[in-house]
Amino acid sequence: MSYDLVVIGTGPGGYVCAIRAAQLGLKVAVVEKRATHGGTCLNVGCIPSKALLHASELFEEAGHGLAAMGIGVPAPTLDLAKMMKFKDEGVDGNVKGVEFLLKKNKIDAVHGTARIAAAGKVEVKTADGKTQTLDTKAIVIATGSDVAPLKGVAIDEQRIVSSTGALALSKVPGKLLVVGAGVIGLELGSVWRRLGAEVTFVEFMDRIMPGMDSEVCRQSQRIFEKQGLKFKLGAKVTGVDASGKVLKVMVEPAKGGAAETLEADVVLVAIGRVPYTEGLGLKEAGVALDERGRVAVDHHYATSVPGIYAIGDVIKGPMLAHKAEDEGVAVAEILAGRAGHVNYDAIPNVVYTFPEIASVGKTEDELKQAGTAYKAGKFPFTANGRAKVNRTTDGFVKILADAKTDRMLGAHIVGPDAGTMIAELAVAMEFAASAEDIARTCHAHPTLSEAVKEAALAVDKRAIHM
Repeated sequence: MSYDLVVIGTGPGGYVCAIRAAQLGLKVAVVEKRATHGGTCLNVGCIPSKALLHASELFEEAGHGLAAMGIGVPAPTLDLAKMMKFKDEGVDGNVKGVEFLLKKNKIDAVHGTARIAAAGKVEVKTADGKTQTLDTKAIVIATGSDVAPLKGVAIDEQRIVSSTGALALSKVPGKLLVVGAGVIGLELGSVWRRLGAEVTFVEFMDRIMPGMDSEVCRQSQRIFEKQGLKFKLGAKVTGVDASGKVLKVMVEPAKGGAAETLEADVVLVAIGRVPYTEGLGLKEAGVALDERGRVAVDHHYATSVPGIYAIGDVIKGPMLAHKAEDEGVAVAEILAGRAGHVNYDAIPNVVYTFPEIASVGKTEDELKQAGTAYKAGKFPFTANGRAKVNRTTDGFVKILADAKTDRMLGAHIVGPDAGTMIAELAVAMEFAASAEDIARTCHAHPTLSEAVKEAALAVDKRAIHM
């Protein structure tokens, strides 16, 4: 059968691209190497990690927070196997939901390993060893990313694990060492800390969450340290000796110096992710890669080969599911003759720790480096009525606006439900709002989002409750 579009990969970018293309009248097929749809995100990433974050937060609340509110309960006990079942049930519901949506939109799903034989031809090798070729007018590469390896450290997913193994440990490790203090490491490290592990992070940079606003990083680290997380910054792991019952982790200062050995029951390698292009036949097909091994595309997501496009983690930009989804919609609309577009200045980023950390737009560091004149308004949750009564006062909202026009340039939140609150600020930036626009918008009382309004007022040095 011949198609208008074949999408390789059914993660958030791929399946959303396929659905939008089908809505626009294109005949679409998807190719997925996994038995289930949803990619890394739904199967071994965003969704299962959020299930464990939610469950572990409730476990900690039951053990340490309820008594202060006058709720007396026995000390909670952990049934890890049942918690993992809870996680797996959530994953199962989500991947079946994607399968349903593909069928609903009359999209043909082919399970197997795809290779681009040429422009307009996708070769699929199925689990039984058979090969079929799909003829298509356009191909979208949406194969996502894979775990970045750490030189000299072999991942076995038992004691030395990637994020995949860290989501399926059979027991709580006594000591967990996390290599990398980025989003993935912080989220999974916080899960196992709540469940009883002693967690230490080894981060090559001199700050956690490299790339995020430096003030956000500093305050977040202080909060995490109060929770019991430990950090060794400006350090690198050079090897792991797994010959004994306890792992011996060799750590050195990033800038050179005396080495030390740390002990751990489990080591989580979370130093980032790399584009997944293995076996796609890109070189043979003539598809060019950039200097970092990503698929090179133009502003219409077209590769160097006519008729072949790419989106998501395999191209430049933040490796975020929602960024991939928006690109999937954009390329589908472009293929259908419409004007697909993604505003990369208004893509939110969220770290689902507790408290959550969320940002959109520019950081103060970026504005200073660019020489942009700006104003900053900040409001702490300690001054927010709802946060006070809920005892969730850690963190703040910060809004950055152009010094002359007052147009919003960026926003950053450390606090409860930051991932939800950042949406208001992303919408504001999408509509080119000023800080005053937010400040003059009525916010319901008592809500956490009042802190957003107060931060906007603070841009003009007129916050009411501070």
